[in-house]
Amino acid sequence: MFNTSLPLSDRGLHYGDGLFETLAVKSGRVRLLPRHLHRLSDGAARLAIPLPDLSSLDAALQDAGRALGEGVLKLIVTRGSGGRGYAPPENAEPMLILLRYPQTLPTQDDAKNGIVLRLCTQRLARQPVLAGMKHLNRLEYVLARAEWRDSYIAEGLLLDTQGELIEAVSSNVFIVKGGRVVTPCLDQCGVAGVMRAEVLVCAGRLGLETEEGRLSLDDVLAADEVFLTNSLHGIRKVRALQGYREWAQGTWVVRLQQALWSGL
Repeated sequence: MFNTSLPLSDRGLHYGDGLFETLAVKSGRVRLLPRHLHRLSDGAARLAIPLPDLSSLDAALQDAGRALGEGVLKLIVTRGSGGRGYAPPENAEPMLILLRYPQTLPTQDDAKNGIVLRLCTQRLARQPVLAGMKHLNRLEYVLARAEWRDSYIAEGLLLDTQGELIEAVSSNVFIVKGGRVVTPCLDQCGVAGVMRAEVLVCAGRLGLETEEGRLSLDDVLAADEVFLTNSLHGIRKVRALQGYREWAQGTWVVRLQQALWSGL
C-alpha cells in the first residue's frame, strides 16, 4: 500500500498538492487513529484526492504501529504525478508514503514546569478553503519556526493577518479563564488538530464549558492558564510568553492532562 520512492513528477513535490498525518505510536498502538483517518478523509474529499479503502488503510497503519512499537509514523498522501502546470490530471494515482521516526518526548523540565513560548512575527494568511486541513504546503510555518534557535523557547504563537490568535507553529492553543476552556476558531486558517478535538471532549467530561471562539493576544495575556496540544505531546502547559507574561501552576491543565492520558 505504501510507496518507497517518489517520482520527480509528483505533484506533492511540485505544488504541495497533498496531505499528511503525524501519528504517535505507544506500546504498538497508534493513538487517535480514527481521528487521524477522519481528518485525512475530510481533507482528501475537499481536495478531490481519491483515497484507498479506509478500512484497509486503518489496518495497514495498525500493522505499522505494532511493528514500530514506540515512535512516530508520518503518513504523506499526494495527488500523484502529473504534467507541467497547475491543472490536476484527470486520472491521477495518489501516492502514499509512510515514514517511521523514533519516539520524541518532552523534556522532564518541560513536563514538570511548563514551556516557554514566543510571539512570532510571521502571520498566517486567511484561506477558508484550506482552513483546518493538514495540507503539504507549510511554508508559513517554516518561516515562523526559523525565527528562533534558542532551545529555551519551545513554541511560537501565530496570529493571522487580521491579528487574531490562531495556533502555535506545531500545536493548537487553549486558554482557561474562569473555569472555561477556549480555543481559537479555525474557519479561516490553521490546522484542526486531532488532539485539540480530543481535549475538547475530555474537558466536557470534566464539566468544563468549552468554546471555539475568536481570540486575541490580549485574551491570552488575561488567561488564568494557557496550554498547547498536539498528537505527539498531548497537553503541554505554558509557563511564560517571552516578554509578555508568566503563569503560575494551573489546576485545570493538570486535571486535563491526567484525564486525557487515562483515556488514551
